[in-house]
Amino acid sequence: MLKLYGSERSRASIIQWYLDEFAIPYEFVTVDLAAGEHRQPEFLAINPVGKVPAIADGDFILWESGAILLYLAEKYRHLPNSPEARAEILQWVFYGNTTLSTGILNEATRAEQLPRLLSPLEDRLTPRPYFMGESLSVVDVAVGSILAFLPIMFQVDYRPYPQIQAYLERLGERPAFRSAILKQKD
Repeated sequence: MLKLYGSERSRASIIQWYLDEFAIPYEFVTVDLAAGEHRQPEFLAINPVGKVPAIADGDFILWESGAILLYLAEKYRHLPNSPEARAEILQWVFYGNTTLSTGILNEATRAEQLPRLLSPLEDRLTPRPYFMGESLSVVDVAVGSILAFLPIMFQVDYRPYPQIQAYLERLGERPAFRSAILKQKD
């Protein structure tokens, strides 16, 4: 059985959302960060960087949330066949994990960067309920989780972005999103 290594209030919740959303069986293995378990040789053998999330799928070990999401999408056939459609999915997953995530971390430039980072998302969501169309995909898990965390961590106001706000409300109606992502607010 797939093992997901994580802790409370970590990016492991992103992987949990995906696994729960698509009813993929897994075992959650708690890594006690406060006790330093992530710095112990047993966990460093799973992730040499000592961070969560990580997965073990049989003998296969993988870390980095974006890589894990894409692996799961590939393994469970949640990716399209055409190279162009797959590349578009990769683009948005990388956007969420790199451009969006890192772009909001710098407090000095956050206010300037937010319109540049959020406007393409607002435009993308304008004609569709989810990033890739009518159905939730790996892109929604990658990008939607970051968008959900922004108001919690950085008091981002989505009122100027009504499509993003409506999108997050749609995600909030999904039981897997509520149990994995919204529990992080508490």
